Parts: sequence; C-alpha cells; structure tokens
Amino acid sequence: MRAATWHRRRADRDDARLIVGAVGISALGDFLLWIPLTLHLQQMTGSGVAVAALMICLWAPIVLLAPAAGLLADRVETRRILICASLAQAAVATSLALALDSVPAILALAALLGVGFAVAQPAEFALVPAIAGKRRLAAVNGQVETARYLGMTAGPLIGGGLAAAGGTTVAMLVNATTFACVALAAVLLRTRREPEADPAGEAGSRARDGLVHLFRDRTLGTVLAVVFVSLLFMSASITAEVFFLKEDMGVGDVAYGVLFSAWTAGMVLGALVVSRRVPGPAIAAAALVAVGVQGAGLALPAALPLVVLTGALWFVGGLGHGVKNVLARTLIGERVPAPLHGRAFAAYNGLRNGAELIALAAGGVLVAALGARATLAFAGAIPVLAALAGMLAYVRGAAASLGLRTAAGSGRPPIG
Repeated sequence: MRAATWHRRRADRDDARLIVGAVGISALGDFLLWIPLTLHLQQMTGSGVAVAALMICLWAPIVLLAPAAGLLADRVETRRILICASLAQAAVATSLALALDSVPAILALAALLGVGFAVAQPAEFALVPAIAGKRRLAAVNGQVETARYLGMTAGPLIGGGLAAAGGTTVAMLVNATTFACVALAAVLLRTRREPEADPAGEAGSRARDGLVHLFRDRTLGTVLAVVFVSLLFMSASITAEVFFLKEDMGVGDVAYGVLFSAWTAGMVLGALVVSRRVPGPAIAAAALVAVGVQGAGLALPAALPLVVLTGALWFVGGLGHGVKNVLARTLIGERVPAPLHGRAFAAYNGLRNGAELIALAAGGVLVAALGARATLAFAGAIPVLAALAGMLAYVRGAAASLGLRTAAGSGRPPIG
C-alpha cells in the first residue's frame, strides 16, 4: 500500500515537472518566433501594416476560436490534443522556415500557428488541475506561471540574437524544435484527462459554457471582471513605457533593460513564492489586492519619475502581477467543475488576449493624445479603482452569504 502511494506521488511530481517544462518551452517558442519574424517583415516590406497583420494572424485565433477550442479540450482526451496540436505546429513552423520570401505565405502560416496556439493552450492549462489536484494546485500554478515568465524572457533574447546573426530560417527551425519538445513532454505524461459528463445534467455541447461558468460563480466572476478591466487598461502601458523611460526620464539603454527586468523579477517572486503563501479562503481577496498592487506599481512612477523609485515600484507591481495570474488560474481550477476546465481556460485566454489586443491598439492613441506619462498614470490608476470596487463587491457578497448561513442556522428568516 505504501509503495503504491509512493509511486503514485512520484508519478504526480514527474507529471508536474513535465507540464511546467512544457509551458515554459511553449512560451519560449512563442516569443522566439515573433521577434525574428517581425524584424524580417520590417526589413522585407518596410510596412508597419505587414507587421501588424502578423500579430493579428498569430494572436487573433486565440480570441476567435476560444469557444470551439475549449469544447474540443473537454470532448477529447486532453493529452492527445496537446500532442497533435504541438506536432502540427512543429510542421507549420518548419514550413515557415522555407517560405520566408513570400509575405502572403508568412501570414497564412502564422495564422495556422495561431490556430495551434488556440487549441494547445486550453489543453495545457486544463491538464494542470488534473495533475496537481486541489491540494497542490496553487503551488503547481506558481511553477507554471514562473516557467511562462522565464520562457517569455528568454524567447525574445534568443530570437533577437538569431535575427541579429541573420538566422531567421534557423530561428524558425529552433521554434519548430520547441513544439516538438512540448509534444514529447505530453507523450511522457502519465496523467489522462478523459471527457466527463457535465455537472448537473447540463447539455454540455455548448461551446459558450466555459464563459458562462467563469461568471456564474459570484466570487470568481467578480475577480475575473476586475482582471479583465485591469488588462484592458494596463496593457495600454506597453506602448507608453518606452516613451516614458526614454523621453520623460531620459534613461540609457542599460537602465531601460534593468527597469523592465525589475518588473519581470517581481513577477517571478510573486508567482513562485508569494502566491504559495496565500491561504485557500483568502485567494479571491488576495487576487483583488494583487490587481491593485499591480496598478499602483505602474501608476505611481508617473507621479514621481525617479529611476530608483520607478525600479522599486515596478518590482512591486510585477510581484502583484505574478500573484494575480497564479491566483486567478487557481480560482478557475477550484470553482469551475472539472469537466468544463477546457472551455473555462479557453474563455479566460480569449478574454485576456482580447483585452490586450484592444489595449495595445488604444495605447498608441492615448500616447499621442495624452503623452506617455499621463497614459501610464491612467493605465495604472483605473485597475486600482477596479480592484477597490471589486473588493467592495466581494466583501458585500461575503457578508450577505454569512448572513444567510447565520439565519439558516438559527431557524429565522434572513433580515432584509
């Protein structure tokens, strides 16, 4: 009996390492891809429209195909989906390496890669609760998010290095290799996430059920609404940051890199260390606080643009960012029924990417209209206000639930 338990726990730990590694490699490959491709298109066409079209082809399918991709993840054994999607992406990336002299071919193949992202990402994240279980879900989510951040950091560095060396073809082949590595990790997984009947006898054939369940639960819906609003405004800062640092603060290239690294370092610490110390009953409240901390870390440097202070505040903001991402995924894993995890995570990815696409487009307009410093203040202040409103709604909801339980326990009807 003890031997069987030991082997099962070891298998779970091995699977956790595999899925963490797969997510990290996947993020590295995604970000390794777009740096050389954007540079290649810019040099080839000199057109900002072509570069923008590439981004749309890569990321729009995640938003547009979220309902169908989520339903697929809940209707087919999830590990099998990840293997097939990753192998297909490896083949498309290899084809891309051979089609770099044609803009239409690049965009068409990029769109196919985007479809692969849309299918693979819900499968990856639906496997995490199946592997971790409720007891270890927050810890494994922290490791998954940390692996994503490391991949997102290393990918542009490697991609930029390959592009600088004139190796766009090599970069595409390296990207194809990352997809093959993800497929291999999925093959080695022992955990299986088989399709299950949907809860409460629901029809379960509706692709929109994932989105419905994200907001059916009051606590989860409150947190995700605040997260969505924060992304809708905070991602506008991406356009403003370079102008703020270079023009308003006058920092050099080294300081520029260090300041961005401070945010990333905070994200890693928040995801890997801080989020694991949040007790289960406090996850929703802590996620709302983390959104507020993230926004404040972005907005306050605009009020007092000093390099050292900006670095410290961006570190704190990144810490809130990392905590928020882990706790939001943990809440989804805990509060959405397991048979709907594929659709729920697909809907969450679609909402996040949709908000970021809108914010990126709006960021340029805001910088032109308000200036970088005001845009940064605006992009951070709105999420702080959203977090405060969300916390007020959460406290009222918790108080109402407590009153109902107290009244039910005493045998009296609830007051009001």
